[in-house]
Amino acid sequence: MATPLIGLKIRDRRKEIGLTQTELAGRIGISVSYLNLIEHNKRSIGGRLLQQIAEELDVGLEVLDGATERRLVSDLNEVLADPLFDRLRLDPGSTGDLVGRHPGWAQALITLHRAFLDRSQAMHALADRLNQDPFLGDAIHRILTNVSAIRSISEILTSVEDVDAEQQHRFHTILSEESARLSSAAQGLSTFFDKAHTATRSTTPAEEVDDFVLENGNHFPILEEAAGRLRLRLGETPRVMEERMLEALAEDHGLRITRAAPENEAHYASRAPLRYSPHNKRLLLLDSAPAASRRFAVARLLARLSFAGEVEGIISASATLTTPAARERAAIALQSYCAGAALMPYDRFLEDAVKARYDIDLLRRAYSTSVEQVCHRLVTLRRPGSEGLPFAFLRSDPAGYVTKRFPLPNLPLPRYGGTCPLWAVYRAFQMPETVVSQLAEFPSGDRFLFVARAVAKGDAAYGQPRHLLSIMLACEALYADQTVYGDRLDLSAAAPADRVGATCRLCARDDCPQRQEDVIIKSQSAGRGGPGLAAE
Repeated sequence: MATPLIGLKIRDRRKEIGLTQTELAGRIGISVSYLNLIEHNKRSIGGRLLQQIAEELDVGLEVLDGATERRLVSDLNEVLADPLFDRLRLDPGSTGDLVGRHPGWAQALITLHRAFLDRSQAMHALADRLNQDPFLGDAIHRILTNVSAIRSISEILTSVEDVDAEQQHRFHTILSEESARLSSAAQGLSTFFDKAHTATRSTTPAEEVDDFVLENGNHFPILEEAAGRLRLRLGETPRVMEERMLEALAEDHGLRITRAAPENEAHYASRAPLRYSPHNKRLLLLDSAPAASRRFAVARLLARLSFAGEVEGIISASATLTTPAARERAAIALQSYCAGAALMPYDRFLEDAVKARYDIDLLRRAYSTSVEQVCHRLVTLRRPGSEGLPFAFLRSDPAGYVTKRFPLPNLPLPRYGGTCPLWAVYRAFQMPETVVSQLAEFPSGDRFLFVARAVAKGDAAYGQPRHLLSIMLACEALYADQTVYGDRLDLSAAAPADRVGATCRLCARDDCPQRQEDVIIKSQSAGRGGPGLAAE
């Protein structure tokens, strides 16, 4: 598991200004051994203590706590998970040192690996098409036919001397036609290979949007302000809010709004809560759709039409979103962010969350929203000076495919594939609509509180299976006592916890009965604490 790079930066800066561990520990009021653990990234640090260290080292807080470096560590660990590197027996624990000392080289390795994936995917795509695509066989057959015809006619023209003018003209015409067909077939073949190559990229639009959200800490002040302005127009009760939003859509944007009664819904293939036609400026609402889903969809549409400029400004300023598809997905994510901010205003929602001790069901009922909407909003409470608890967010389908992710600095969530099958996010599928809490311990000794719930996405039509998704929030165990979910857990340091990992290939637990793949490298110690650390 990747760990924050704060400790390495503290150590380097301390040495740079000539401070010993003893001197720095004395100034900030902690033991030398504890500072040693911090500098070796064996203890998490934040809040006032990190601020004190930054002041003593005379550096800005942002210098010590770098989000970019944390993403590099996570990306490097995913590079190491490639079976290509198995024989090298690289130590995943050294990625933090590489990023801390040589971030440029770390980024170069990631760039090279992604380029390798691009070429590999292009090669596999071409191989598939060579073996299966009927166009290729037909194109090659036409090229060979054209070449044979051109060769035959050329031989006649060069070997036969008594060909009359009319025959020569006919042969030249055929030669010209076959040459044109050959050129056309060759051009089609060239286009075929070009498309086969450009259709593959190792970094998908969804991954670019993930990186974009992480770069911004999943907090967008411009949209918070925009949502605040929108909120001034809305009522306090959910039903009044929905009616006011519909009025704004009609008055400000000229939409014609109709409703589909339950008996008419059979005419519509999709059971989405609304259907919007930009061309006709028509909005159709499904009355029988879940109220929370319908209200959120209306809020998102209103944000899309009202704050297009703000959304476009944020997207244009990002160098991470490189493709039209990524920018389109980012726009949808920002519209959803704005909708959540309007339905759950920052200050009041944070106050209610603290009072409710982050009880998701209490907040869901108080704001007439869904479990996923509440969890999303909790992760966005990152306003400097007015933060909520730092949560990670994960959403998975029953097959283990991660469809949404927002990691923590010391809890990176895999970009590709699934996570550890022992996580609560998968256990929740066994008990749909029931909250599952878990105290999880990783091989590094880091402990986290996992809170998961499997929910049905929308309403299934008769004869159709339910679409279940599992939503999970995670926070460091030291915050667990501030949540209602920590009440029934023994949070003491000596208490037993579920032994989990990140993914099989990055987990050092050799004795895990759930292991599906070999670990990249055998760890000398898979338990708490690891090998001893020498003070400097």
